[in-house]
Amino acid sequence: MSKNEDLYQIPARYRKIENLHIVFWLIKDLSWAMLWKPLGLLMIIPTVGAALLITWQTRGIKSELLHNIAVIFWILANAYWMVTEFFSQNDNLRYYAIIPFTLGIIVIAYYYLGLKFLEKKPSQV
Repeated sequence: MSKNEDLYQIPARYRKIENLHIVFWLIKDLSWAMLWKPLGLLMIIPTVGAALLITWQTRGIKSELLHNIAVIFWILANAYWMVTEFFSQNDNLRYYAIIPFTLGIIVIAYYYLGLKFLEKKPSQV
């Protein structure tokens, strides 16, 4: 690491919820893979809840906020897809997961193609 490189740090209390969020998400996806419907459905709540809390905690840092909003859309798409596989024989319903997935991509595109691009332009006087 160079001496001029910025160091990114987050408070430990935020890091703990991020780590717990990963555990929730893994349990949800394991439940999906193993067809453990009750646990999979139950794990949607803490997984989405932790993502919302993380997003709220990082709202003051634009890059973190936008990435975390994209993560919320990803989890919602993922949870919807899981529910359709658990409760429907109509495999075509899973394709509606494209809506939150696309919203997440739009948020990330806005950040990288919009905000990041504008940050690199020299300010006009």
